[in-house]
Amino acid sequence: MPGSGSRADPTGGPGMIWRVGLIDSCGAWNGATAAAAFASAGTHIERRPPGPDPTGHGSRVAGILTSAGAPVELLLGQVFSSTMPASAAAVAAAIDWARSHGAHLIHLSLGLTADRGVLREAVARARSSGVVLVAAMPARGTPVYPAGYASVIGGTGDARCGPDEVSVLGPRLFGAFLGTAHSRSGGASIGAAWVSRTLVRLPSGTPAGDAIAGLRAMARYQGPERRRKQSPNGPVQDVNQPSCDPPRSSPAP
Repeated sequence: MPGSGSRADPTGGPGMIWRVGLIDSCGAWNGATAAAAFASAGTHIERRPPGPDPTGHGSRVAGILTSAGAPVELLLGQVFSSTMPASAAAVAAAIDWARSHGAHLIHLSLGLTADRGVLREAVARARSSGVVLVAAMPARGTPVYPAGYASVIGGTGDARCGPDEVSVLGPRLFGAFLGTAHSRSGGASIGAAWVSRTLVRLPSGTPAGDAIAGLRAMARYQGPERRRKQSPNGPVQDVNQPSCDPPRSSPAP
């Protein structure tokens, strides 16, 4: 449902507001449109009032998403607690909730190590509704989910990129800045947040295919970083060197 949930830009500008579902640890943010926490309760997922951010990670991601200079409405789906990692079912419930609240974009700076049906189905429902999903993905190594699904845009860190720069690392994998304006201390999860930050500079409700094309058009770098390496036999060879750390992971139940 591209465009659903869009509202006129209150600043009077020509654009529209992106409604972004942030699935992470953040339970409160100044100006957030809605917030809810999701946690396992026996055999089902319980929706609860959100609490303080137990790790600070989600708040850091929220700060990145809202710093693009484009109006953004945040929908906060809190799936991490101070005592338990997020389950695939909790993440899926948060995706469904954000979709039902009119999200154009759902951002997940997390990666589950296993493909779970409940998560795959929630992603499929969101995509069939026209929602764009961006999730953290390592540039090398074992895929994580939901970024491992073909319908999800993967984001990671790239040491070459500064703020407002992205790189094309694969058909649907993009690299971006590794930290904040003052620190390069992040990995794939923070890089993914900067990829979504770049996306919200496009018109709200942009379809996924156009979003990928837009990222490619804005990319500063094409392909992974190439570094020169001395081979055992002497000649110097060019090698591809992805620049990222694994995303913040959450084991599925």
